[in-house]
Amino acid sequence: MPYLNITEVDSAVTSLATAYPATSALIDLPEPSVEGRICHALRIGSAPAGTKDCAVLIGGVHAREWGSCEILVHFAADLLEAYATGTGLGYGGTRFTSDQVRTIVDELELVVFPLVNPDGRRYSQTVEPMWRKNRNPANSGGDPARIGVDINRNYDFLFDFTQAFAPSAPVQVSADPASEVYQGPSPFSEPETRNVRRLLDSHPRTRWFVDVHSYSDDMLTNWGDDENQSQDEDQNFLNSVFDHRRGLGNGTYGEYFPKDDANDAVDLAQQFCEAVRGVAGRTYTPKSAFHLYPTCGTSDDYAYARHFADTTHTRGAILGFTVEWGDRAGGFHPSWREMERNILDVDAGLVQFCLTAI
Repeated sequence: MPYLNITEVDSAVTSLATAYPATSALIDLPEPSVEGRICHALRIGSAPAGTKDCAVLIGGVHAREWGSCEILVHFAADLLEAYATGTGLGYGGTRFTSDQVRTIVDELELVVFPLVNPDGRRYSQTVEPMWRKNRNPANSGGDPARIGVDINRNYDFLFDFTQAFAPSAPVQVSADPASEVYQGPSPFSEPETRNVRRLLDSHPRTRWFVDVHSYSDDMLTNWGDDENQSQDEDQNFLNSVFDHRRGLGNGTYGEYFPKDDANDAVDLAQQFCEAVRGVAGRTYTPKSAFHLYPTCGTSDDYAYARHFADTTHTRGAILGFTVEWGDRAGGFHPSWREMERNILDVDAGLVQFCLTAI
């Protein structure tokens, strides 16, 4: 089986909603992509919508990371089929019973959005395999090399990076449209990021958020702008006193992560990695996103930052995670045989993540 094209990804999502109407429903995202494509997510759960805590899982954000869509399509299909047939799930040496499957579908609401960036994926699969961004030409000045925005730098978290970070911080973001990590002209300038925000807004019981990327065999937790600390509440991304000091990881700044949330995040990440290891022995590393490299404007940090920035104090905390599946040897487009192994690894980790979250 080859990688899915964008029509096949969308067809898989819609077909699952049709095949399992008692436990799933199609979600129409409100904003078409820049090239006019309508996007869909899939709600999974046996309880009425909005009555259970929710986990939102997205993929297909960076166009060249082809396997992220397949991971989430298989994850959704596995859960729905196993629940319907009353069977368990097996991923190599990691096994889940039918009761565990039933617990996930009965006690959680899952929102699975496998293809956030359809325009970019199509361009990557048909024209330029290493394309990363979306296909928005608005800031290109007519230069094809300057088309597109890195969707995972376009969220509203420390968007003004020149103000927020130390001048020497190696933060992976740029205001140059020619850059692969171009953040765009403003937070949520892109329809793709606005669609993700809409999912979070329309599912107020969301407590966990997972963005599936490649590659580095990691399970990343908040935060991405600097090292975490749980002692000083005033040391946080909203406090301008710490502008020009973030991103160095040398003890001059630490992003506040309440201890209970930090402990929960570490536990979820570790349980994910243990399930991956059980499949066929592959080792994933749980760590904060900063220890991959410093970032801002990312989906996972935006998801968690929402409740800190909420002046109405009505939003609950959403722990944010980023899966980085695969390794340098396989690159962004591993052979399909290797991709099948990645799917087993990550889907085992995601099932265990859901069980741990409940």
